[in-house]
Amino acid sequence: MTTIPLPGNTNQPRKSKVVTAAEAVAHINDGATVATGGFVGNGFAEEIAIALEDRFLSTREPTSLTLMYAAGQGDGKDRGLNHLGHEGLVERVIGGHWGLVPKLQKLAVENKIIAYNLPQGIISTMFRDIAAKKPRTISSVGLGTFVDPRNGGGKINSITTEDIVERIDFDGEEYLAYKTRQVDVAILRGTTADGDGNVTMEKEALTLEVLAIAMATRNSGGIVIVQVERLAERGSLHCRNVKIPGILVDYVVVSKPENHWQTFGEQYNPSYSGEIKVPMESLPPMEMSTRKIIARRAAFELRRDDIVNLGIGMPEGVASVVNEENMLDQIVLTAEPGVIGGIPAGGLSFGAAANTEVLIDQPYQFDFYDGGGLDIAYLGMAQVDHQGNVNVSKFGSRLAGAGGFINISQNAKTVVYLGTFTAGGLEVVIEDGMLRIVSEGKAQKFVGGTVEHITFSGEYSRKKGQKILYITERCVFELQQSGLALTEIAPGVDLERDILARMDFEPLMEEEPLLMDPRIFQPQPMGLANGHGNRVVNLELLVPREFKEL
Repeated sequence: MTTIPLPGNTNQPRKSKVVTAAEAVAHINDGATVATGGFVGNGFAEEIAIALEDRFLSTREPTSLTLMYAAGQGDGKDRGLNHLGHEGLVERVIGGHWGLVPKLQKLAVENKIIAYNLPQGIISTMFRDIAAKKPRTISSVGLGTFVDPRNGGGKINSITTEDIVERIDFDGEEYLAYKTRQVDVAILRGTTADGDGNVTMEKEALTLEVLAIAMATRNSGGIVIVQVERLAERGSLHCRNVKIPGILVDYVVVSKPENHWQTFGEQYNPSYSGEIKVPMESLPPMEMSTRKIIARRAAFELRRDDIVNLGIGMPEGVASVVNEENMLDQIVLTAEPGVIGGIPAGGLSFGAAANTEVLIDQPYQFDFYDGGGLDIAYLGMAQVDHQGNVNVSKFGSRLAGAGGFINISQNAKTVVYLGTFTAGGLEVVIEDGMLRIVSEGKAQKFVGGTVEHITFSGEYSRKKGQKILYITERCVFELQQSGLALTEIAPGVDLERDILARMDFEPLMEEEPLLMDPRIFQPQPMGLANGHGNRVVNLELLVPREFKEL
């Protein structure tokens, strides 16, 4: 019998993929397209980003990188992708959100880098298309917004001239086609890796699109670098727990503990990773404020079994109100990076959730969102015009970016925008169930003409037949076929002085505005878990007798 030798020396052990961060980033070449995973601080490979920054500052290499990422990754100061905010290091950015990365934002605003802002869900799902070598990611998401090529195609500044978004038609319907590109380097994060590069994520709050990015990079002929906090023996990781297969991984970096916090807000919260469930009564209630007033009115739109998305900022307050009202078992809260159930976290832990019921990869969550799976979404608003357009993405030289806003706002059945009526110094008090404005905000949010950046298109929404509300502390608007209609006002608010005089346009008012539910302005729980009753009541029924006689 003849024995056929196996290729290579089978007596030699396989080479370990474990290297230092400096050794890993040494393999990133000039001009490479680098894709990073993360959501704020969730899942971001801070150790590797620091090493890449250190290499550039000491050697001026690599240069002219193209950076590609879906969700915003940073703390608004120095961490996350801010490590890459150096002129010369990055030449081009294709990002879903810019507000947390002021150092990159500055380069874009000053025309020092080529810069695009595409919807977060588009970039997230695009990694799968890159892995499958599809030339375009095709979607209706972005039509009518600043991403539409008729409105700029997602270009952020004047030196960005290449069109990467096209308008196309299928079966008489409009779509956008987003150009894909090969990925040369993936920078990802997990919890545990073995010597073969298999990676688990048991202590991570999110799984994001790590698998999709790794596949996209491998199939582009690139290298995959994964940061972890610990190592395991080869063959000891359970196959069902492995989120990134070792066949896709080139280098594993074991991080210092200080560079591997679970989020940028917390070193480790076991309720975010599903290790434990915390009692809901341990979560402190919100103090009465403009934010709570807005969140309370927003909660009146919820119905049993609703599947809900909460945006960052003002909408986070809805989760607190839902918990206070004992409604968590009646609805399902979700967050775009893949969280289903539980209570979404806020601040620099946004994206994670306490007591998560199910965690899926971010691209699948956006598949669900884009297909109309959300019953209701709560999002922030910075500027609104008479056509119901909303801007949250760009204000003069300040670039926030859209994040998942466009995906969510264009496809949820009901969208509720939340925000104070004015901004910059607004102060209110509640006295005897009445709202009194002590100090008005300096900036008006309801602006004349068209908003500076169309992040949400009122015209597109009307064509789709969505229900759209705009809730402030003093009044509520609804998007109707003819434009923005004022439908409710808060008790104690003067229509002319406090609302109409603070707007750059006159809203529609076919009928006298109704009064916002008085329970909103009382300290005790509103009893929503026991049935909502009427969302609003007739103003005449609630005016005190002494005022009627006047």
